Parts: sequence; structure tokens; C-alpha cells
Amino acid sequence: MSAQALGGAPAGVTAGELAAAQRVQQLQALIASARIVAAGGSLPARTTAGAPETQAPGNGFASALQAATSAASGVVGSSGVGTASGVAYTQPAGLGQPALQGATGAGSGEYESLIAQAAARNGVDPAVLHGLIQQESGFDPNATSSAGASGLTQLMPGTASSLGVADPLNPAESIEGGARYLSQMISRFGGNTADALAAYNAGPGAVEQYRGIPPYAETQSYVTKVLGYAEAYRQSHPATATGELL
Repeated sequence: MSAQALGGAPAGVTAGELAAAQRVQQLQALIASARIVAAGGSLPARTTAGAPETQAPGNGFASALQAATSAASGVVGSSGVGTASGVAYTQPAGLGQPALQGATGAGSGEYESLIAQAAARNGVDPAVLHGLIQQESGFDPNATSSAGASGLTQLMPGTASSLGVADPLNPAESIEGGARYLSQMISRFGGNTADALAAYNAGPGAVEQYRGIPPYAETQSYVTKVLGYAEAYRQSHPATATGELL
């Protein structure tokens, strides 16, 4: 039986060439998703036979994200981390992000300096930190979640305390704490920003369990949206944003 019939490379095409072509297709799909988010659109539901899709880590959606972020700025590495409203808990498959209350902030303009300074102190990409805050709280410093997370970066009480954040509703403290935690996660997962963001949302334990972005639809969507917001920020703030998503 031919290699093609067995699921291998077509005749005359090496396995390496086939893998490269598949990766290009994955990256193109990620780029399209990120641009939809950056333009203010919404991503289509990822379903299989009417049920939420749960791809295995390292394949399809997750590997495309990892490949894209690995090709990004110096902040991006090979095994990422991050934290969000899911900072202090491990999210079970299929469980959505806790609903935010009052997450309708007026905008990010007044926090630009705080974000830039916190990002610089903690060695993270300010564009990614900006995108994280946009997704977490919509830049509402008083945003709270049903799980108990609060502030711009939606820190859980225990996490905030461990980071030295006395008042999560204080914008400067929240941004500094979120940047510090994101930096810790990036180091923990070897520099992979996508995995870092997945850990911010679903908890580092879930990322370790699945050796990458967990197969949770909400977490996969979260990572894509944050990266999309980061790209939009880079495009509108070329003087202050570092690196390129593409």
C-alpha cells in the first residue's frame, strides 16, 4: 500500500515537506482567527458532530498556536505560561470562564504607562499584557468574577497575596501582579507564551497535565483572543509594543 494511502506523504513528497505544508496551513488558520478577533469579530464555534471539539494537545489548534507564538518576539519561547481569571484553579474540561460583573471599562489609555512599566520590570511583552487585561476585565478596575477574581488582571485572593498584591482593585497593584504572575508562568513553561496564557486561564496544573494548551474550548478561545488583542495593540502602538505576532 502506498504511503499516501497509509496517511503518509504523497509520492515524491518527503515527510518533512508534508509536515511543513501542514504547519503552514495551521499558522494560516491561526492568523485568520487572530485577525477576526483584532477586527472586533467573534470566532466560529469549534465543533465536531455537534459537540465541542477537544483536540489532543500538540495537534491542530494547540500546535498552531504554539508554532505561531514560537515565531513571535523574544518574549515568546518554547513552552509558555500565563494566568487569568482561572489563576487559582484548574478548569475542568467544558467549564467556561467565570462571568465578569461590571467588566465594561472605559478603555486602556489611562493604564498604558502602568502596563509598559510593569511589563519592562517583569520581562514580558507589553502587547500580550495589554491583551490579557483586555480579555480579563475589559480594562474595568472594579471587575469581579463569580469565582472571586478581581481587578484588571483578575487575580484570585490567594494568588494576589502570594504576589504581594494587597489590593487587587488598585490598578497599579493589579497590573504589576498580573505581569509578575505571567512572567513566572513563562519561566515555568520554558518561554511559550501560548502555554503561559493557557495556564493563566485554566491553571498551570492543566497545562502540565496535557503538556500544552488543554483541550478546553474556552481556554483555546481565550489564548486566541488574547493573542489577537496583542496583535491589534502592536499595530496601533508600534512605538511602544515589542515584537511581532506574525
